[in-house]
Amino acid sequence: MHPSTNRKAYASETLGCAVGTTGAYNPTSRAGAPNLTYERREIVNAILYVLRSGCPWRLLPHDLPAWGTVYWYFRRFRREGVWDLVLYALRRQVRQQLGRDQEPSAVVIDSQSIKTGAVRGPENGYDAGKKGVGSHLAPPG
Repeated sequence: MHPSTNRKAYASETLGCAVGTTGAYNPTSRAGAPNLTYERREIVNAILYVLRSGCPWRLLPHDLPAWGTVYWYFRRFRREGVWDLVLYALRRQVRQQLGRDQEPSAVVIDSQSIKTGAVRGPENGYDAGKKGVGSHLAPPG
């Protein structure tokens, strides 16, 4: 069972580390905002459910917060950069657990040159007005 509700936990739910991280970068409620009905953990769990399962927002299970509320928080977190901050904090935490410096000390850049023309190869079209130049148009002999 989920600790804060009377429902079974979904496979996409957090174990507390990601929610704790989002709490540190949680956008504050605005003055005069309505009372919060859902715990922030439930909002994050619902967002993770959609991202993990690939279901449309409107098809969230009924035991999670309302889809409109969840989608509103997702957009707000994205707009205010919360997801980038969470990713940054989780990366630092994982690197520390692996015994590494929290910040990477080197970067590897791999580049490859490729042709990026809009039309290449056999997709080239036929141009009836194009004048041919070259030996293939010369008369035999």
